[in-house]
Amino acid sequence: MGFRTLPEPPFTLANVTVPAILVGQPGNLLRTDLGVSADGLAAPAGTRVDMGGAMVFPCFTDMHTHLDKGHIWPRASNPDGSFAGALTTVRDDHANWSEDDLTARISFALRSAHAHGTAAIRTHLDSMNGQFKRSWPVFDRLRREWAGRIELQAACLVSCDGVSREGEFPDIADTVAEYGGVLGMVSYPVPDLQDRLNLFFDMAAERNLDADFHVDETLDPDSETLRMIARTVIDTGFEGRVVVGHCCSLSAQEDARAMDTLDLVARAGLHVVSLPMCNLYLQDRGARTPRRRGVTLVHEMRERGIPVSFASDNTRDPFYAYGDLDMLEVMREATRIAHLDHSADDWTRAFTTTPATTCAFGARDLGTGSPADLVVTRARSWTELFARPHSDRIVLRAGRAIDRTLPDYAELDPITGAP
Repeated sequence: MGFRTLPEPPFTLANVTVPAILVGQPGNLLRTDLGVSADGLAAPAGTRVDMGGAMVFPCFTDMHTHLDKGHIWPRASNPDGSFAGALTTVRDDHANWSEDDLTARISFALRSAHAHGTAAIRTHLDSMNGQFKRSWPVFDRLRREWAGRIELQAACLVSCDGVSREGEFPDIADTVAEYGGVLGMVSYPVPDLQDRLNLFFDMAAERNLDADFHVDETLDPDSETLRMIARTVIDTGFEGRVVVGHCCSLSAQEDARAMDTLDLVARAGLHVVSLPMCNLYLQDRGARTPRRRGVTLVHEMRERGIPVSFASDNTRDPFYAYGDLDMLEVMREATRIAHLDHSADDWTRAFTTTPATTCAFGARDLGTGSPADLVVTRARSWTELFARPHSDRIVLRAGRAIDRTLPDYAELDPITGAP
């Protein structure tokens, strides 16, 4: 029985390679047997399939995406690759975001993520200027359609200038609560940011909502909204889960200042999600060769016990022209960009168990009783894993291999206007 053929469960994946941390063992990689049943991982039983050392991971959690923006590049490309160019282009494209348009593009993205082995996704949804009235109902319908394949959450995306008791923000917050979402905000230095943060956390607490921020997505060392968020959480005693994404400006600051900020982040109990592929694309963009990667200080965060995850972020839109919601690609590129190799043995958790816990999606490890939702690759070591894209991987859901056929980009031509 070869790599591409597995029996009906129950069966045993014998002689597989797994990250030790995902089976509760010390060390890096180990060889073991995994019993697979439709109800979950169990003691070895049934047909024994020798996998020849194939690496196995639990299906991934992608906790920071933008499904509503995905795949608009053919009709709305970034004119210069800059952050400002991305903002302007997306705002102009909002006029095209009808129910049919959103449904087609989000469905395409979900089919891709499912085929690659992702089982849970949190997406941000642009919500200002009335967009929440269109996007959230579409998201909710697709969430119900995809139940059992991909578990979905959503966070509203609102600029800090839009956080006010007046205007549409209270209606946005009510909509987020109605659909069981997460209250989100983009933070950047504005004169009254502290007042807006206080109001944001008040409104989140009133509705019993967790929070998810886009933070300091810039290489300007004077952008320190992360410090303000951490202090506000500490000072207000906000009890919800708080996620902060990007945090790029830390990488441009003096070490003493950056480390002091991270101490505050640890005290506040914030969770961090790093988006290295998108940050590498946008940050330090200009006429000259880029000198700075934009990746945040993930090693220093880990040393302080701050939960760190990695995620896809944007896919084929003005903020990132590439990507396919493939968390194995994210793992590969994050390892290269952030030098996760020659480091701790537990970084695998940043793509599996940590984001699943942060978003309350449930267990995503390889222990007995965990879901038999697995990604199986031919790689037998880290260097083999990261050297190739592993397009021949097997994805198991409830112990059964799924059809991994990816959707054809041509399907989107009527929507995006691609030739």
